[in-house]
Amino acid sequence: MKADVGGPSRRTILKGGMAAATVLALPGCETPPSGSSGGADMVIGHRLRDGAFPEPVREERVPVLIAGGGVAGLSAGWRLREAGFDDFRLIELESQPGGNARSGHNAVSAYPLGAHYLPIPNEEARGLRHMLRQIGIIVGDRDGKPVYDPLQLCADLQERLLWQGKWQEGLVPKTGLSPKDKADLAAFDRAMAAFSSRCDAQGRPAFAIPIAYSAQDADLLALDRISFAHWLDRQGWTSPVLRAHVRYACRDDYGAEPGDVSAWAGIHYFASRRGFAAAGSGDNELTWPEGNGRLTRLMADRLGNRIATGQVAFRARRGERGATVDIFDAARGTSIRYRADAVILAMPHFIASRLLGEKPDTAYSYAPWLIANVTVDRAPEGKGSALAWDNVSASSASLGYVVATHQSASRAGPTVLTWYMALSDMPPASARRLLVDRSDADWRRLVRDDLLGMNPDLDGAIRSIDLWKWGHAMVRPTPGFLWEVAPQQRAAIQPPFFRAHSDLSGLSLFEEAHYRGMAAAEAALSSIGHPHETLL
Repeated sequence: MKADVGGPSRRTILKGGMAAATVLALPGCETPPSGSSGGADMVIGHRLRDGAFPEPVREERVPVLIAGGGVAGLSAGWRLREAGFDDFRLIELESQPGGNARSGHNAVSAYPLGAHYLPIPNEEARGLRHMLRQIGIIVGDRDGKPVYDPLQLCADLQERLLWQGKWQEGLVPKTGLSPKDKADLAAFDRAMAAFSSRCDAQGRPAFAIPIAYSAQDADLLALDRISFAHWLDRQGWTSPVLRAHVRYACRDDYGAEPGDVSAWAGIHYFASRRGFAAAGSGDNELTWPEGNGRLTRLMADRLGNRIATGQVAFRARRGERGATVDIFDAARGTSIRYRADAVILAMPHFIASRLLGEKPDTAYSYAPWLIANVTVDRAPEGKGSALAWDNVSASSASLGYVVATHQSASRAGPTVLTWYMALSDMPPASARRLLVDRSDADWRRLVRDDLLGMNPDLDGAIRSIDLWKWGHAMVRPTPGFLWEVAPQQRAAIQPPFFRAHSDLSGLSLFEEAHYRGMAAAEAALSSIGHPHETLL
């Protein structure tokens, strides 16, 4: 999501993306601020890859087992409880559930470690709206539309862009545009508006969220077979301003470049959001200091002691009745065998495949990210528009930063800036290696320099930089994945196993993970004969 820098030479470097990161993070510069460093548990992850676990020493019986405590797994557990079914267990590899929506905190503020907001859901997201109502985020109805708690809606100013040395409201440049820039931006906006309003003969939107509700007209599905960059080329839209904005969008939601994202996914970013809400708040976002960690905590609280962390599922097999799943308890150093009637595998494809003894499909690729939570003594300022919740620079390799205390009544004093970088302009495997090989001091130096390039007024105000590294943050919707690969994988799922993950949609969005969790839970309930009314 987001920096502007000093002179032309550095600005040119930053435009080079991760090649720029390599240059800017050279050792030998001023010592950067200290801080912590974390991420997904690579030791356990590599052990899972290598299969080095002891055999089970005991067995336990549970009717339904959920393996994986990210958004999809928590949503599956929430759906089971909503249907009046309580006899299940959720096991999670990490020490905290939430997946890439986890959060952290320090003495200044809570802050996200990944996903940091939820757009107002579309009308078709019925199950998600049901949950938001249940947990007090939807507080009523007006004129047939939901009313959202205003304290959980993003406060003004929502977004600003550093463009040509000055902050402006919004993320599309408004000044210094050539006639070609203006023409291409206008044509692009008209095309996205047309896609947004289009429906098929059954009334389904062309681009829906969750995507399971999308129209499947042949010309729409054909968009998934070419890249977004190629589709833009076909339209003749070559404006560098438009292309830069499109690149930001693809990196922001997908962690990938427009040339690596299908045209269907690229258009979906711009044409799918039709927030269904009263009082004209449909184009707003729900956000909290800890980001989507607020939502995962509320879901986890509802599941209570049914969640067990530090539990590594390493083998899953069909049994004579139901299935067995072997779990390694990291704290005890021993393994347990669960026997279950239904097993919900709420985990990425490459992990679920290993558990099932299958070869992962190489069509799945995952975007690596670096996230830094930067504690500062004072809020950033800058020429032009006032500080926003989301602050982006037109000339940075990063995606900018969000302000953890933006929702607070008083924004004076220290705050935490959550800074994002999608390592998108090199092959994902190379970017993952860079995440590991580059020293934390060099990463902190890069983060500091990028922030100071955007906000020189923060010089001397940076207290600490806490790093979080995601090697496999999100599945990448590459050409052909959404409407060819993902449907084939969904069709291959057979009881007693049920899959629940945004991988099954191909878009790593909260709404998709929530939908897939609900769908898996309802399928599991049907398989064991537990009555329920669908929320899908």
